Amino acid sequence: MAAPEEPGSATEALQPAVQEEETKTFKDLGVTDVLCEACDQLGWTKPTKIQIEAIPLALQGRDIIGLAETGSGKTGAFALPILNALLETPQRLFALVLTPTRELAFQISEQFEALGSSIGVQSAVIVGGIDSMSQSLALAKKPHIIIATPGRLIDHLENTKGFNLRALKYLVMDEADRILNMDFETEVDKILKVIPRDRKTFLFSATMTKKVQKLQRAALKNPVKCAVSSKYQTVEKLQQYYLFIPSKFKDTYLVYILNELAGNSFMIFCSTCNNTQRTALLLRNLGFTAIPLHGQMSQSKRLGSLNKFKAKARSILLATDVASRGLDIPHVDVVVNFDIPTHSKDYIHRVGRTARAGRSGKAITFVTQYDVELFQRIEHLIGKKLPVFPTQDDEVMMLTERVTEAQRFARMELREHGEKKKRTREDAGDNDDTEGAMGVRNKVAGGKRKKRKGR
Repeated sequence: MAAPEEPGSATEALQPAVQEEETKTFKDLGVTDVLCEACDQLGWTKPTKIQIEAIPLALQGRDIIGLAETGSGKTGAFALPILNALLETPQRLFALVLTPTRELAFQISEQFEALGSSIGVQSAVIVGGIDSMSQSLALAKKPHIIIATPGRLIDHLENTKGFNLRALKYLVMDEADRILNMDFETEVDKILKVIPRDRKTFLFSATMTKKVQKLQRAALKNPVKCAVSSKYQTVEKLQQYYLFIPSKFKDTYLVYILNELAGNSFMIFCSTCNNTQRTALLLRNLGFTAIPLHGQMSQSKRLGSLNKFKAKARSILLATDVASRGLDIPHVDVVVNFDIPTHSKDYIHRVGRTARAGRSGKAITFVTQYDVELFQRIEHLIGKKLPVFPTQDDEVMMLTERVTEAQRFARMELREHGEKKKRTREDAGDNDDTEGAMGVRNKVAGGKRKKRKGR
């Protein structure tokens, strides 16, 4: 009898780990001493729930389906067993980790390198937006671990001479639901055809969708399921609010909230690249240290934005859903859903960027007259009614004039950048897919002068 959420699958539904109370250390789970020391150095004092369930089974050589909410320590759950096995039988091109986004690939690579630094583990990140030639050279050195997005990996499998994955021992698909939602199905099928059938496979996903079930049947042999949270939920220490506001005052309310909660670090989610860029410009014009992160920025700029925010050089990161999954930035205090997510499950991932690893955090969702139905769906999904975030409407309205002026400048800068981009594309054959920060700092400083001259 299969569990209701997985019709027709050959998966054993695991009971929650009974030994959870006694098992307190990575050593108890069977992790080798040198890796236990690496965990200590990273500040991983005790394993998380998903690690307690998945690691012992992975060390026994089982295929695993891990279902766990965001921020639950999934990377450690697959990285430790792989490094453990690598120590026992060292070989090059040992494991492949597939991820949906470039940022997540770099983050996983950092964790592998941190855990494996004392044993000399080498990893290569193979993602789009970065020069293929340097990646080919990295692959020629035959790293132990490859972390890749599916599209670019296929590119190298087809075009990089001498590179193949015929010796691969481990395949990990992280955030599998997102990989498949982004329509990487054909790429994943191609990859499965060229790697050995005789391998261990770990499939990690926040949600069990029909596509993930299909992939599970195609890619895994007699897998064990480790589910840490079966229903969608948000962390207990997360305080969630909503604000019901007319859509034309969204910018003004955003500025009010940033002033009210000043001193915190913010992640603000917008629905489009354009709106992310516009809002970042608007906030900068008002003196906030805001930085954008979206899919139209070049890879180096995306990483630059992320690193500035991680290093606390910027206190506000504006992002599309490219940043809603998997990114672990420990110090996010407040998540603002400036544009409400169209898929309710994305709400869980977005607000999961704060209140991580036992800390507390706030999430505020803007609901306009057009979003009521979407908001009701979110409340239904998380099974609770959210309270209103308290605001002083007269104080908000006092900001209107300044915000309107900043909106005007943001629009002008966006337009000017659009024209500049068009010109460079004609001149240089489109050598960069977006100026990430758009030279805004120089512009804001002397921006008004420039515009008058040009207009």
